[in-house]
Amino acid sequence: MAFHRRKSTIWLTAAAAAMALVAGGAAVVAISSSDGAALADGADKSQFVDITKVKPNVKKPKPENDATTGTFTVDCGRNENGHFNPDNFIAQPGVRNGAQHLHDYVGNLSTNADSNNKSLAKAGTTCKNGDKSAYFWPVVRINDGEEGEEKAPPKKDDKAQQDKDKADKAAARLDCPDVASLLGEDVPDAAQAEIDRELENIDKVTDEAEKKLEQTKPQDVTNVVVGPTREKRAAILNRMMLAFSRQGKQAPDLNPAAACAVKDQNNPGVDNGDENSDNAQAEGVENKKNQNNPEENADNELPGNEGAIQRPAVAELTFRGSPTGKVVAMPKFLRILYGDAKVSTNGTKNAKNSWTCTGFEDKVLINKYPICPQGSKVKRIHDFPSCWDGKNIDSAKHREHIVFPDQNGKCPKNFKAVPQLRISLTYNIPQEIQKAGRYAVDAFPEEEHNPFSDHDDFANVMSQKIMNRLVNCVNSGKKCRE
Repeated sequence: MAFHRRKSTIWLTAAAAAMALVAGGAAVVAISSSDGAALADGADKSQFVDITKVKPNVKKPKPENDATTGTFTVDCGRNENGHFNPDNFIAQPGVRNGAQHLHDYVGNLSTNADSNNKSLAKAGTTCKNGDKSAYFWPVVRINDGEEGEEKAPPKKDDKAQQDKDKADKAAARLDCPDVASLLGEDVPDAAQAEIDRELENIDKVTDEAEKKLEQTKPQDVTNVVVGPTREKRAAILNRMMLAFSRQGKQAPDLNPAAACAVKDQNNPGVDNGDENSDNAQAEGVENKKNQNNPEENADNELPGNEGAIQRPAVAELTFRGSPTGKVVAMPKFLRILYGDAKVSTNGTKNAKNSWTCTGFEDKVLINKYPICPQGSKVKRIHDFPSCWDGKNIDSAKHREHIVFPDQNGKCPKNFKAVPQLRISLTYNIPQEIQKAGRYAVDAFPEEEHNPFSDHDDFANVMSQKIMNRLVNCVNSGKKCRE
C-alpha cells in the first residue's frame, strides 16, 4: 500500500508553540531540540555520494588451504509482522526507548527491553527452521516525500507479550555449560544424526530442570534439581562421546559439561550501560535513572527519526566460514555487536563501512549513503566479529569477548573462529529519492542520521541441534539454506 504524506520541519518558539503547519489535511509539528537544531531534519546532503565515483575498496583475505567455504543461510523473513521498538535488551536491558531510534526485528518474537535468556528461549520465531535468535538493526526511512514510500504495518499491541516478558524477567537461575561449542570442528558424518538427537535431549533435560527449579524449595535444590540434572546430562554426554568412538574418532572430553550450577540471584551481573558505548559502565546507571521514554506513535515515529519505514526487499542472514581453518560452535546466548551507534561520541574505532549498491558488493563499501545507478538498489552489509574468547557470552562493553579477525582472517591468540554472521539488507528506494538525499537510517539524535552510525545486534538463541548443523555445513563446504 503506497503511503502519501508531506511532512515539513518548522521552528518552534514560545510564542508559536501552538502553531502547526497543515499539509495534506494533517497537522504536522516538528520538535526542536534545546540547542535550536530541528530534530525532524534528515541526513545532510553531503552524506550522499554517487557510488560509481568511489574507487574499489573491498579487500578479502586470501583463503588458506584449509579455509572453510560453506555457508548457512537462515530465512527469518523481512519483518512482515511489524515487530518494531526503540529498545535494546543487550546494551540497555530493562530501559524503554533505550536506543532512542526504532529497530527492525526478525527471528525471536519476544524481543524488547525486558528480554533475557529465559524469555528468549520461551518465545516463538519468524525463522522457518525454528532458530530463536534475535537479529535487529535500525530502520531506514524516507523523509518529506510522496514517491515510492511503503506504509509500515500498523503497530501491534504487544502488551500481552510485554507482560509475559516481565513475568520472565527473573532470569534463568540454572547455569549449564554449553555443549555444542565443546564438540570441536569434526563431528563424524556417520555420527551426526545421533549427536543431533542427543543435543535435543540436552536442551530438553535442561529446560525441565529450570522449570522444576522454580517449584523447588531452596533447601531441596541440590537433591531435587542439581544432582538429578547432572546425572541425566552425564548420561547424554557419555552417549555422545561413544558416538565419536564408534566411528574411530577421538571424542572431545564432554564430562565437564555435565554439572549445572544455580546462579546467585543477588548478583545480576554486568551493568550493560549505553547502546554500543565504550563508556558503558560509567554511563549505564545514570542513563537508566534519567532515560526519557516517549512512546512511538501509530506511524512508528520518534522525535528525530520520522518518515515512512522502508521494509527491506531482501533480508539475508548468512553464516560463513573462516579463511584460515574450521570454525567451532557459538555458545547459546552469545551476544555480538556490529558497528557503533554513537560514532560521534565514541570515535570511529568500532564503526564500519556498511553501505553499497547491488552489483557493487564485492568492490565498494562506504560510510556514506550511496546513490546507485539505474537498475541497482541500496544495500547495507553487516559482517559481524567472529573470533570468540572461548569462555564468555558477553562482556562489559559487549566487544571484548568476541572480536574481528585480522586482515588475513586470523583470530588473536587464545581466540576461536566461530561462524561469521553476515546480514545483508536490500532496499527498493527510488533513484530520485536517493539523488534528493531523502532517505536515512534511524539514529541517536546527536548522530543526525550519520550513515557511519549504522549498526546491528545479534543474540544466538539457536538450539544446540541447529548450531551443530550450522557448523557442520560451514566446515564441510556446503551451501545450506533453511
